[in-house]
Amino acid sequence: MSGRLGLLAGLAAKQVAMRRRQTLVAVSGVAVGVGFFLAVSAMMIGSQADFIRTLIDAAPHIIISDELRSPPPQPGAVAYTGGAIAIRHQKARTEARGLKDWQEILRAVDEVPGAIGSPSLTGGLTLRLGGREEAIALIGVEPDIESKVSTVEDNLRVGRLRDLQTVPGGLIVGEDLAQRMGLQVGDVVGATTAGGARTLRIVGLFKKGRGQLSSASGYVLLREAQSVLGRPFVVNRIGVKLVDPYQSQEVAGRLEKRFGYKAESWQERSADFLSLLVTRNVIMYSVVSAILLVASFGIYTVVSTSVADKVRDIAILRSIGFSEGDLQLVFVIEGVALALIGVVLGWMLGYGLMAILGSLRFPIAGEDQTLPLDRSARQYAVAAAASLLSAVVAAWLPARKASRVDPVDILRSAA
Repeated sequence: MSGRLGLLAGLAAKQVAMRRRQTLVAVSGVAVGVGFFLAVSAMMIGSQADFIRTLIDAAPHIIISDELRSPPPQPGAVAYTGGAIAIRHQKARTEARGLKDWQEILRAVDEVPGAIGSPSLTGGLTLRLGGREEAIALIGVEPDIESKVSTVEDNLRVGRLRDLQTVPGGLIVGEDLAQRMGLQVGDVVGATTAGGARTLRIVGLFKKGRGQLSSASGYVLLREAQSVLGRPFVVNRIGVKLVDPYQSQEVAGRLEKRFGYKAESWQERSADFLSLLVTRNVIMYSVVSAILLVASFGIYTVVSTSVADKVRDIAILRSIGFSEGDLQLVFVIEGVALALIGVVLGWMLGYGLMAILGSLRFPIAGEDQTLPLDRSARQYAVAAAASLLSAVVAAWLPARKASRVDPVDILRSAA
C-alpha cells in the first residue's frame, strides 16, 4: 500500500515539476492569499481582542446601581393579585435614592470566589474658579478598594488615588478640564451642589483621551462625596470585579434577582459594540475567504491543464490496472503539494507583513501606539486549513473528470 502511494506521489511530483511557470503562478497565488489572510486577520482579531480587553478593564465587570428595571408594583395590585383592577393617576411616593442595605450586597459579592466589590457615591457638582464654571459627575470612592476594581489608577497622569486620603477635600479631575479652567495640582477650586458650597483641592489629573474620566468626572474620597452631596452614609453604586470576567452575566443575574437592584455586566453595557464586532468579523472572514478562494483558482487551472494534456497517459494507466481512485489521488496530491508550498511561503510573507505592521506607530491620544496584532499559532493554522481545503476541492473537480476517462476510446482515437 505504501509503495503504491509512493508511486502515485511520484507521478504527482513529476506533473508539478514539468509545468514550472504554471506551478509558480499557482504557488504565488496561494502564498499571497495566505500572507494577506494572516495580515488582515492579525489586525482584525488583534484589535478586537484589545477592544474587548479595554471594555473589560476600563470599568468594573458588574455595576450595581440604585435603579430598578421595572417600577415597583402598586399596593392594590399586590393585594388583589390576579384581580380585574386598574389603577390610574396614582401619586408616586418620593423615596430617598441609594442602595439600601448596601453592606449586605457587599457581603454577597464577597461570597463569590475572588470577587471584589467597591462602594461609591455619584452625584452632580459644579466647579467654579475666576468666573468659569464646569459641571462634572462627582464620584466618591474608597481608593484602596477602587484601585483593585477599575483602572482609574493607571489613567492618572499626576498623583495617586491614595492622595485623596491624605489631603482633606482632595479632588482628581481630567487634564483637559484642568486646562480649560486654568487649574494645576495644589490649586483650590470652589464646588457647588444643591446642598451648598465648599472648596476642594486638586491632587491629581487624569490623562487626556480617557473618555469620561478626562472630560466629565471627578474623584473624591467616599466620605467626602457623602459630605459634599449632603448624603451621609449613602452609597448608590457598587462596582464588582471578578476573576473570570466572562462570568459577569451569570453573577449579575444572581445579584439582581436577590436584591432587586439593577446589576449590569460589561457585556450588557457594551452590547451595541459587541454586535458591531460580530458584523465586522463576518465581513472580514468573507473578504479573506474570497482571497483564498481566488488563489485556489490557480490550482484548479494547473490541475485542469494536466488532465487535458495527459489524457493519453491517463488511458494507459487505466489500461494497466490503475483505478479511478488512484488517478483522482494523483491529481489531488498535485493540488495539495502546490497548496503546501504556497502555505509555507504564505506563512513567511504573513510573518513579514505582521512584522512591518507591528513596527508602525500612530499618535493616539498624545502617545505613540502600535497596532494590536494577534500573532497566535491559531491564525497560521486557520490559514493553512482553509488553503488546503480549497486546494483539495480545486484539484478534485478536474481529477474527477480524469478518473472517468474511457481508455478504450482514447487509445482507439490515438491509433
